[in-house]
Amino acid sequence: MTAIVPLTSDLDANCRRFIEHIQESGQVWSLCSGDGWVVVDSAEFEDSEVMPFWSDESYAVQHCVDQWAHFKPTAITLNDFIDDWLTGMAEEGVLVGPNWNDELEGLELEPDEILQRLNETP
Repeated sequence: MTAIVPLTSDLDANCRRFIEHIQESGQVWSLCSGDGWVVVDSAEFEDSEVMPFWSDESYAVQHCVDQWAHFKPTAITLNDFIDDWLTGMAEEGVLVGPNWNDELEGLELEPDEILQRLNETP
């Protein structure tokens, strides 16, 4: 695994890194177990849920501890993420958490905003 720059408390920079890296790699990472995918209550919006995603497996694996120890980093192709995941999450009202840092701090964005950022970045 290649050494990568750690995610920081600059949440906007972490999100930009997310968009750039998933476009380069063609993959998005989240955490999955036999019980399903990690989804958490929003820290910003009442009655909303957020699904965290990372741009690199090494970012995701850092979170496989404590209550998430039984989860495994799982790759999703960028095409599936765009065509299936973002659409389904928008329909269900689930927010996207791009590249949350090791303190589980990160932006909580509407799926449409992630799609817009993907379309704006060359």
